[in-house]
Amino acid sequence: MARPNTSAVQPTHSGAWIIQAWLSFALAIGVMAIGIYHLPVDGWQKAFLGMGLLFSIGSTFSLSKTVRDQHEQDRLTARIDEARVTKLLAEVDPVALK
Repeated sequence: MARPNTSAVQPTHSGAWIIQAWLSFALAIGVMAIGIYHLPVDGWQKAFLGMGLLFSIGSTFSLSKTVRDQHEQDRLTARIDEARVTKLLAEVDPVALK
């Protein structure tokens, strides 16, 4: 009996979802930048807030990449472990164990 394929199928995102994600990201950054620009404070305070905004964006991208990479590594490790177990089970001769 053939073993069913147990590898998970990765769902792909629709084009509409990708556009919505990028538009919401751009809108959030744009509105925040406009808000900082129109604050009634000195220029150095606006620059500090703008720098904080840029660092927040950069760290968000780094964190999301790290989480994605860790998830992919865990999936790969699980598949390797499953392949090892399958190989070991295939090598066992049930008649010889008796």
